[in-house]
Amino acid sequence: MGFNEDSLTDTTADGCVEESMFLYPQLQGFHSLQALVPSLLRHEVETALEKLDLIWDRTFAWDMFLDMMRTQAINTLPNADLPRHFTDSTRSVLVDWLIQVHEMMHFQEETLYLAINLLNRSLRVIKVTTVNLQLLGMVCVFLAAKKEECLLPEVSGLCYLMDHTYTKHQLLRMERKVLLALKFDLSYCPPLHFLLVLASIARCSAKVVWMARYLLELSLLESQCVVFLPLQLAGSVLCLSRQILQEPLTPEGEAAWCLASSVHVGSETALLRIMHTLAGAAAKAHTRETCATFIKFSSPETMYVSLHPGLKNIAALLGVCT
Repeated sequence: MGFNEDSLTDTTADGCVEESMFLYPQLQGFHSLQALVPSLLRHEVETALEKLDLIWDRTFAWDMFLDMMRTQAINTLPNADLPRHFTDSTRSVLVDWLIQVHEMMHFQEETLYLAINLLNRSLRVIKVTTVNLQLLGMVCVFLAAKKEECLLPEVSGLCYLMDHTYTKHQLLRMERKVLLALKFDLSYCPPLHFLLVLASIARCSAKVVWMARYLLELSLLESQCVVFLPLQLAGSVLCLSRQILQEPLTPEGEAAWCLASSVHVGSETALLRIMHTLAGAAAKAHTRETCATFIKFSSPETMYVSLHPGLKNIAALLGVCT
């Protein structure tokens, strides 16, 4: 069963319109095995979604995954343009601060990815002054938490985190402004979900997954990454993680990776562009002022992945992506 049965199309970052689809491996000489690939993929996807607690009923797992594939382009931005007064550097500083707020609140990772997506979208439809950028960022975190979290912080607590620069009334007024501008559409399929599904199918080690999660969070700081589809980001960071760590694969692991790699959307050029961008970001992460993600992933809980020596050699990292 191929995903291209509905003939969906996407526009890649390089302006090319391509068909979204599953590209199954060409297993020449093994036609019976090739015929099994779609059913094997479906089984693995259902198992992964169930294992990750992303579904309540396995009966609907495959339909849910197809829906993830179909809707991932919704609320993905067509270009990386920012408002005139809002530079890439300013955006990175704001996102880095939001990452710190998110960690302080002990929110789920999905909340962070949704919050940054809401921020990216809001910046293109709301006229906001530089003075109110922090307020807009906090409102996006608040809205994301309302959608993803069970327990919400008090508005007064959010004002405290902003050193009471803004009042509760200002925060709630900005929340209303954002909701109206986005037409109350807070939907977003985060790349994290695709990453975890692909990693489960590929039987990736815990360290490969943590490294990929680190690279994926670094993508939030890179404004040029907003144009890529969630699946493109997930596939790119997983591939880059494997190449950085260079873990040996068993024949079974190679087959699992081949199956996971059959889930593909967009062009190879787009995937390589993401890998180049994130390789550069990872190589410089330890020297940047915006280092919240670097610090977060330098802990024992994350297997110290941001401290991996292979990340500091930008020439070597860019070399594996060519």
